[in-house]
Amino acid sequence: MLVAAAVCPCPPLLVPEIAAGAAPELDTARAACTDAVGVLAAARPDLLVVVGPGGGAGPESYPQGTPGSFRGFGVDLDVRLGQGEGPAGRELPYGLAVGAWLLGRTGWADAPVEGRGVGKPLTAERCVEEGKSIAGRAERVAMLVMGDASACRTLKAPGYLDERAAPFDAELARALGAADTEALRALDAGLAGELKVSGRAPWQVLAGAAAGNTRLEGTLLHEDAPYGVGYIVATWS
Repeated sequence: MLVAAAVCPCPPLLVPEIAAGAAPELDTARAACTDAVGVLAAARPDLLVVVGPGGGAGPESYPQGTPGSFRGFGVDLDVRLGQGEGPAGRELPYGLAVGAWLLGRTGWADAPVEGRGVGKPLTAERCVEEGKSIAGRAERVAMLVMGDASACRTLKAPGYLDERAAPFDAELARALGAADTEALRALDAGLAGELKVSGRAPWQVLAGAAAGNTRLEGTLLHEDAPYGVGYIVATWS
């Protein structure tokens, strides 16, 4: 059963070595992410599952120890999902790599860790099924859910300015802060795609995982849109 969740953004710029001189601009978001991971540790889970954007049509599994790298962003920095050695030839997608970096930064050693990548083609129904499957993996399951909101909040945003982006993000922040699973299930995949939202599928996986625990309460820790991209941090416990 899902006992706790942390929702965090997954821009590589969250890693100070990548942000370089602009690193202080995301200090508040980093601090909120650290607090969110602390909520996961306090829940004392038997299993932590990191869920984030994936590139495939179906869910992708990344066992504990799977490596990741930020070399593609010009930084000689490697990460690993939890402790140990993962399978040869596998590498974490960028969203899960940022999640692994967050766990390493906070010194996570509380429970076994696994990763799941979920791609944009997954329907809401399939995401919910995936979430229910994750929640059934152990008696006490925690989730670190990685994903960004819209990338269309300003003229200089990656997706340029779209007037639909701000209200979409506002409703999303409300839903994540209130642990509103119905609102998350109802997210419009087409609109999310047009607004370049990377977290739609991961959040709907979270909604499915929470279906068996109606006592979860949400807390919104941070909401901002630096660089025109919506970053939301929330916890469910």
